Amino acid sequence: MQGSTVSKEDWSLHQQGQEDQKRHNRKIQQAVKDRLPELITEENVIMSDGKKMVKIPVRSLDEYKIRYDHSKKKHIGQGNGDSGEGDVIARSRDGGGRQAGSEPGEDYVEAEVSIEEIETALFSQLDLPDFKQKEEVEASKEGIQFTDIRTKGLTGNIDKKKTMMTAFKRNAMNGEAGFHPILPEDIRYKTWTESKEKESKAAVIAMMDTSGSMGMFEKYIARSFFFWLVKFLNLHYAHVEIRFISHHTEAKEVEEETFFTKGESGGTICSSAYRKALDIVGSDYPQERYNVYAFHISDGDNLTSDNEKCLPLIQKLAEHCNMVGYGEVSQYHRQSSLMSVFAKAEEEEIRTFIMRRKTEVLDALKYFLSKKSHV
Repeated sequence: MQGSTVSKEDWSLHQQGQEDQKRHNRKIQQAVKDRLPELITEENVIMSDGKKMVKIPVRSLDEYKIRYDHSKKKHIGQGNGDSGEGDVIARSRDGGGRQAGSEPGEDYVEAEVSIEEIETALFSQLDLPDFKQKEEVEASKEGIQFTDIRTKGLTGNIDKKKTMMTAFKRNAMNGEAGFHPILPEDIRYKTWTESKEKESKAAVIAMMDTSGSMGMFEKYIARSFFFWLVKFLNLHYAHVEIRFISHHTEAKEVEEETFFTKGESGGTICSSAYRKALDIVGSDYPQERYNVYAFHISDGDNLTSDNEKCLPLIQKLAEHCNMVGYGEVSQYHRQSSLMSVFAKAEEEEIRTFIMRRKTEVLDALKYFLSKKSHV
């Protein structure tokens, strides 16, 4: 009889790949979170179709390697020179170019992440502030329920079936046979009530300064802000209407594609944008039915004589909106004439934010799109 050997296998080794993958995914998520301010203003992200991948540096998961030299019977490092047995060999963080140091470095690799992963990391931090459920009365047939039959009502609501049945019963009770005319007391009317449902409706007015004072940097920041705002609204709110206004000395409502691509020139009269916004809100979005939000991005370089006209318009717009957000793109540490106007407004619905660098687009989004009224 041949002998046999029973061995016990360490099954934990089979799980090592799975655990490494989980660690790798966690590192990717953390890297996206850490680099989110830069990622959301990357041109290849802004100009993407939402399906592209972008590369970000992630700390490598590779373990430090120790190589054994059989000829010398000792461990040596992967670089030049020998080392003692069991020593860990330092690695350069940037692959060279600096003087040698005594501290170990870290390896970084470029990992691909999808636009969807960036959206998930960003949108989890955002929400429309002071969003309320609005009572909507349905005017369609689906919203009308006939709940009762009565002897009085409108001619258009006559219930023919109930009327005929009432006449037949009357004739039968009187012992009358054959056809007899329907009497007024036989007529029955349907009564109805409107069904009311709570709906989450939102209207957003996006206003962008496209005047000549808005340079390449200012326009890129403005478009980056609105790019993520529109994506967030469309993905997270089933019933949202977005209206686009571009302005210089005059304001006009435009299509979404024109809003993001067309450049303008000339002077700046911001009151024209606020008037246009008030016209749209007043005619199409009553407060009792809509949560209304207005966002304006500009460099703040407004015509001086127009500033006095802006304040009452801004205040009136705030009366119709859950929030009015003004974002100013300024690389300089100075207060613009338009920001001075907003500083005079005391309405709690008004929020302002200054973006001096690309990375502050994220801060602006989080500031405007927070649940709390005061941030």
